[in-house]
Amino acid sequence: MAPPPPPLLMVAAAIATTLLLSTLSLLVQATSPQHSQLCNNNNNNNPSSTSSGSTTIPVFHAYGPCSPLRGKGPSTTSFADFLLGISASDKSRLQYLTSLATATPRPKRSFVPIASGSKLLQTPTYLVRASLGTPPQSLLVALDTSSDAAWFPSSACVGCPQSDSAYAPASSSTYLPVPCGSPQCSQVPNPSCSPSPPAAAACSFNLTYGSSIVVASLAQDSLSLASDTIAGYTFGSLVQATGTSVPPQGLLGLGRGPLSFLSQSKPLYSSTFSYCLPSFRSLNFSGTLRLGPSGQPARIKTTPLLTNPRRSSLYYVALNRIRVGRRYANVPPGALAFDPATGAGTIFDSGTMFTRLVAPAYAAVREEFRRSVNGTVTTLGGFDTCYDGPVAAPAITFEFDGMRVTLPAENVMIHSSSGSLSCLAMASAPDNVNSVLNVIASMQQQNHRVLFDVANGKVGVARETCTGA
Repeated sequence: MAPPPPPLLMVAAAIATTLLLSTLSLLVQATSPQHSQLCNNNNNNNPSSTSSGSTTIPVFHAYGPCSPLRGKGPSTTSFADFLLGISASDKSRLQYLTSLATATPRPKRSFVPIASGSKLLQTPTYLVRASLGTPPQSLLVALDTSSDAAWFPSSACVGCPQSDSAYAPASSSTYLPVPCGSPQCSQVPNPSCSPSPPAAAACSFNLTYGSSIVVASLAQDSLSLASDTIAGYTFGSLVQATGTSVPPQGLLGLGRGPLSFLSQSKPLYSSTFSYCLPSFRSLNFSGTLRLGPSGQPARIKTTPLLTNPRRSSLYYVALNRIRVGRRYANVPPGALAFDPATGAGTIFDSGTMFTRLVAPAYAAVREEFRRSVNGTVTTLGGFDTCYDGPVAAPAITFEFDGMRVTLPAENVMIHSSSGSLSCLAMASAPDNVNSVLNVIASMQQQNHRVLFDVANGKVGVARETCTGA
């Protein structure tokens, strides 16, 4: 297994975030009674639904205006801090993804490493509601296409933050601990079942990184999304966290590994799902996670899924060229090449906020973008191509095998609320990360239907406006 990625949010990243906050304020709407009522109305108008072979579930940004975390979490100021902090934490996310892509294969390892500080991987961005146990306990879970893990903080967890949505195993009649002799126990890192415990002993595991140690027990219980229930779903129940605490949200891994949601729900959903991610500024619960082959776009353009034996869970695709406006960026051929031996290539990832390209590819895209805009460029923190005032941004097109995805301006630029500053919402790998990955991230995926059809080995993308007013 690869060593853990370097610590999150280094001092330089924190300084960069501070610089950004001093000049770049994302549009954040304050919560008011009228605003709350609008959110409630929109939520009621977009409930989970199930039809033959398909389930559709609302998706929302963790700290968007209509998020259930909004009232308890950040104020308007801290929300802006949160969003801009993601641009810095994307660096650590890239470190994590790189460690996955380049790791030496270890069979049946599906759980992800714990990141440093108070974050597991990074602060989650897009959430859905799920129910766990009997009777069902309502939980918020983050969606992560680059993880196979499912984990939920336990209500009895020592050192975990208090949360209304923590899982209480003792309250569920269908809760079962997973024994050490089970196949699932061999699929988690560092199981505490060696050298030779009784096969019936409960399987647990711990992860250490920096000053943080997290202990989890492997368990099974009934997991429900909408009205569909998966009996005996295997997940990690966090029971102890020392050092700094972990966030209260759970995580649902949508990767391709044996313990992923995709694998455990295969009889229901045939290894197929799609999502449309709304803007973090949306007042509507209009984003959706659609499970199963039924109801997916019939004429969506697709590209073949590629497999990296070093990390078969990641959603690799063949990115061939990048066009900025009407001109192709002069990207060196090797910068986009898929190489299973090194882990190099391009993936779709829901947990990274801003698209990251390897340095030669990003330099070529940035050069063509600046040439097209032809304005005075400023550099602010993690954004190195910014302009005073609004600019006419060129469309950026990613050309994959069999599929072209053209990003409109709202997926290319990030703006201050006043419109006085505009920045290209992409970046290269940080200087201290030897990344071989190009990551198509969530901001560039917003307002698109992204289809993951693992059964037929393809990924599809189609424009779909799922951000309401």
